[in-house]
Amino acid sequence: IPTLAAQMINMLYNIIDRIYIGHIPGSGALALTGVGVCMPLIMIISAFAALVGNGGAPRASILMGKKDLDSADILGNCFTMQIIISVILTLIMFFGNRTFLMAFGASENTIEYAVSYMNIYSLGTIFVQLTLGMNAFITAQGFAKTGMYSVLIGAVINIILDPIFIFACHMGVRGAALATIISQACSCIWVLSFL
Repeated sequence: IPTLAAQMINMLYNIIDRIYIGHIPGSGALALTGVGVCMPLIMIISAFAALVGNGGAPRASILMGKKDLDSADILGNCFTMQIIISVILTLIMFFGNRTFLMAFGASENTIEYAVSYMNIYSLGTIFVQLTLGMNAFITAQGFAKTGMYSVLIGAVINIILDPIFIFACHMGVRGAALATIISQACSCIWVLSFL
């Protein structure tokens, strides 16, 4: 149930994020479309986090079950791999996002919104990688509620920061991206502190 709740919370805060973006005065529809085009790139970033986390965490659980604690200490390797992947993805996403976004269907009207969002989001790739990837190790150890709290912390912070950055600070989609990476950073701190 906590794992299911974490997925629901994650989906909820993405929906609320889009609601805020859609209500940006004057450009909400274009901004929403521009950010929507970013979804394949965001999914790629998440997929790499799942690759390492969902591969390493079950392996560690199996080895812990066999009482092979020396071999079960693969968290460090996975953590290092997440950092390396984060650096590579950040560089690719930051410098190549315009090309990717155009390939995924951005138009001349929406590309600037998409690029503005991805430029900031890509800088927070490390937080996304570590939060999603390392959270799998928390859940695999039997602490599903703690894993849920890591998602909940990020969701609540994002929901609070979105209107502040988007509307009060007049940052538009850049504010939505900044709120997202700050909330992911807070989740990351929670996950790493627990581990």
